[in-house]
Amino acid sequence: MSKPYKRSIIIVDSKFQLRFSALICIVILVLSAFYPLVIYQVLTNISEKFPQSAEHIATMKSDLLNFLILCQAFFGILIFVVCVFFTHKVAGPLYKLKQYLAGLRHTGFERKLSFREGDYFQDVADEVNLTVEYFQTNFKEDTVYIDEICNYLKNLQQVVPDDKKLILSDVVTKLKSMEGRFNEFIG
Repeated sequence: MSKPYKRSIIIVDSKFQLRFSALICIVILVLSAFYPLVIYQVLTNISEKFPQSAEHIATMKSDLLNFLILCQAFFGILIFVVCVFFTHKVAGPLYKLKQYLAGLRHTGFERKLSFREGDYFQDVADEVNLTVEYFQTNFKEDTVYIDEICNYLKNLQQVVPDDKKLILSDVVTKLKSMEGRFNEFIG
């Protein structure tokens, strides 16, 4: 029994994943920096109102500021790592879609697109597969029609003047070439 595919590469599209994660971290850290500033300001106001406790409050303020900076740093790193994991579920399918489309260009319709279980955009893979099937069906119908046209033109070559036979022969050759590319593309 084969083992299920395990994610081993977390950063699939480093430009997107790192930039997006950094942006989210910055926004969250800027927004969450508000509460330490409020606490710091409250302690400053308390030390002004109670000058006899100012030295003790200054020590508390210093310790609290160091603790809050440490918490913010830890929180920022945690958010960044979580964002990288979440963006992996977005970047992975987009990377696979990009590879699939490049494969279509080079090798034709060889396989269906599928994403790993747990990835986002499963519906996109389904839609791409339906679209590919639609094109395959149309291309197959077109190749049948092209073949019929080629046979018709070959029969027509029998009755046209000699100067037109060369033109019809070129048209048949080009149509057969088109049909060959369609057949190669649809498999």
